[in-house]
Amino acid sequence: MISSIKSAGLLGINAYPLDVEVDISLQSLPQWHTVGLPESAVKESRERVVSAIKNSGYDFAQRKVTINLAPADIKKEGTAFDLPIALGLLNASGVVQSEKAQSYLYVGELSLNGDLRPIRGVLPIAMLAARKKYAGIILPEVNAGEAAMVEELPVFSMKHLSEVVEFVEGRLPLDPVENRPFGGNGSGANARVDFDEISGQYQAKRALEVAASAGHNILFVGPPGAGKTMLASRLPTILPSLTFQESLETSQIYSVMNLLRHQNQLLTERPFRAPHHSVSDAGLIGGGTIPRPGEVSLANNGVLFLDEMPEFKKNVLELLRQPLESGEVTITRASMSLTYPADFMLVAAMNPCPCGFYGHPRKACVCTPHLTQKYRTKLSGPLLDRIDLQIEVPPVPFDEMTSTREARESSEAIRKRVIKTRAIQCERFKKEGVRLNSQMTPRMMRKYCGLGAEGKQLLKGIMEKFHLSARAFDRILKVSRTLADMEESESIETRHLLEAVQYRSLDRNLV
Repeated sequence: MISSIKSAGLLGINAYPLDVEVDISLQSLPQWHTVGLPESAVKESRERVVSAIKNSGYDFAQRKVTINLAPADIKKEGTAFDLPIALGLLNASGVVQSEKAQSYLYVGELSLNGDLRPIRGVLPIAMLAARKKYAGIILPEVNAGEAAMVEELPVFSMKHLSEVVEFVEGRLPLDPVENRPFGGNGSGANARVDFDEISGQYQAKRALEVAASAGHNILFVGPPGAGKTMLASRLPTILPSLTFQESLETSQIYSVMNLLRHQNQLLTERPFRAPHHSVSDAGLIGGGTIPRPGEVSLANNGVLFLDEMPEFKKNVLELLRQPLESGEVTITRASMSLTYPADFMLVAAMNPCPCGFYGHPRKACVCTPHLTQKYRTKLSGPLLDRIDLQIEVPPVPFDEMTSTREARESSEAIRKRVIKTRAIQCERFKKEGVRLNSQMTPRMMRKYCGLGAEGKQLLKGIMEKFHLSARAFDRILKVSRTLADMEESESIETRHLLEAVQYRSLDRNLV
């Protein structure tokens, strides 16, 4: 007898429909075959499924069993197919006889005694079930909160295989889990940290506001203890909360990586990822036999902070070029090629030299010019070109360190200005397919970043003096457009260009 149960698999951060077809032959020796490109965890489901069926009190004699996971040309991984395989076996052997079983989508891992255990990637699977208009999704109780984030999808949570059988046969009436609405009205500020804790560093704080206002990348250069990490860690407190679409996209990535809190809602605050400098290329960009997202994708619609940037392996840093330019990363393997979103703000920090005291007003640098140059060249020109703001962070004077906190501006005050500036950009680009100045294409820049004769002459002199590249020219124009928006100015003025050039400190110092 043949049975077919609806399930779903994961391909990147998206789910695809999958049929679990089970054929049981009574006229053959006991055998078990799983076809459809199963990985190890799928092949090992045999022992879990058989034990779960027997320990749940159902009769299952060993016969020739063939299980096909269709479509058969996509590699299958994970333990989410345990439940649909078990239900397919019970249906094919006549234990479960109900047409209702064909109306639902099933996912879940089974323990040996029949308990349902949580799986990863429930959110994209639930979104697929809603699009396909299934009667509902049946899954482990722990995953119910995550699936309930999808509107207009009946979610039925179960604890045990026997509950699933009784439900599909109509003997166990259950109400679906209540859907959880998107909670995107948070303040956006982390209560543990605030901008008013930062002493001095007025230029750096101004630069962070500029960066937050349009999603620009930023690099801090300064001696140890100047406050570079402190500045970067407070950037999320001035960023607006995620929109619904941004939250959905980022939450899918976290769901696939099993990083969502199962009973919580969709992500509402922008992610802040700070990988250690020993991270591998696969850890940063993503990878694996079946490619998984890396830190750049986990930082999607948020912030990626690289502290002590020159300490990262040079080949790893160079991999940032594609996501910084396109907002996505493509990982190609022999079996498949997957593209993950990676639209993030890069915030980096570095010392000016190996000892950290080059240019310090009170401490002498012990590095030779050759060592300093070698240290700085760990960041290539093409990578630096993609960083819009390069800010020097000097040591904080004693008087500023002892100033009262009440005299400093809070994160909430800065955040209100950031939201206002972003609203101006959203209105400007509502028909362009982008949201922020940092995402402008060359065509958009010609339209929205026009310069007067004085501005063109000024920028020409700057380009020739500092030997800036065409990409650096574009970055200066984008930052200038943001500075104009912060003042609600229709046109880019000379003062905006001069301030934008001021934020290219490494370009100036290399001349």
